[in-house]
Amino acid sequence: MYLSLILASLVALARAVPATDSTSCSRDIRSLSDVGAAAECTTVNIYSFTVPAGETFSLNLLDYTTVNVYGDIQFGNMTWNGPLFKVIGNNIKFNGNGYRWDGGGPFYWDGKGGGGGLTKPQIMMWIQMSGTLTNMEVINSPTHAFGIFNPGPLTVSGVKVDDSKISVLSIEARSNEATQVKVTIPTLVATVPLQGSISSNTVVSRVSITGNTVINSQQAFRIKSIASATGGRVSNVVFNGNTASSIKKYGVLITQSYPKALGTPGNGVTFSNIVFHGAPTTIATDSGAYMVAVNCGKGSCTGSWDWTGLQTHGGRKNLITNNNLISGF
Repeated sequence: MYLSLILASLVALARAVPATDSTSCSRDIRSLSDVGAAAECTTVNIYSFTVPAGETFSLNLLDYTTVNVYGDIQFGNMTWNGPLFKVIGNNIKFNGNGYRWDGGGPFYWDGKGGGGGLTKPQIMMWIQMSGTLTNMEVINSPTHAFGIFNPGPLTVSGVKVDDSKISVLSIEARSNEATQVKVTIPTLVATVPLQGSISSNTVVSRVSITGNTVINSQQAFRIKSIASATGGRVSNVVFNGNTASSIKKYGVLITQSYPKALGTPGNGVTFSNIVFHGAPTTIATDSGAYMVAVNCGKGSCTGSWDWTGLQTHGGRKNLITNNNLISGF
């Protein structure tokens, strides 16, 4: 698994309007058979149950719906592509209330990640909504813990991702430049990094990574584009008040040579205005790790790279290629 922050353009959805009185009802979900009726109301209450193996717990919600979680959710295990959970909607208020969503990771963890071995759900929690997602605990994700495909502004806060039974974890976030995503996940336990992965014709903009803690990870924060990708752009990414410790390979890795970390970079994707602002982001790496590695294609890293808010220590000297824009660090 890989902790990823991946952003891709989405078709803008129609402007949301508040629900009418006829839909202002409340329904409970205690099994998948309850989902259809509950999705016709603007208050949805989810109680503890087990999602059968090979089925997606899918919520296509009315605009302005409030979702309250009142119990743990367990997902059955089988070899399939997933996702395990999917929520779609505009201006949704999703209250996790601290309950656990268990993806059954040990069944899938064969040491080969999402690219080999057993067929695994590539995304555990597919979040295609605007609004707020709060106080959720996700454990044992098969590969990517979250895929965030927000059609409008979305704030994710008070979410804990714990894959401590294995040393890797993944979050994906995808948005278009007309929207924004704010990710605040207080603790990521035994994880690979908060990460973004960019393919061709992908536009990522207005991303805030704030108040996260990354522990015992291969990388802490990573943005990567596929070396052969064209027509893409990543801009206006702000890191603010994050902490990382016991980082094994890279504290910050920004590369345009994926799938290689520090291979020959492409220049078909532009990275611009990637900054560390506000409260310091502090990263402690192991002695053999690079504290910072930036690997840009020629001319493809542009704009402001103000890194006055980044503090690193413990590792190897920084490695920076084709980027003389970084300041304050």
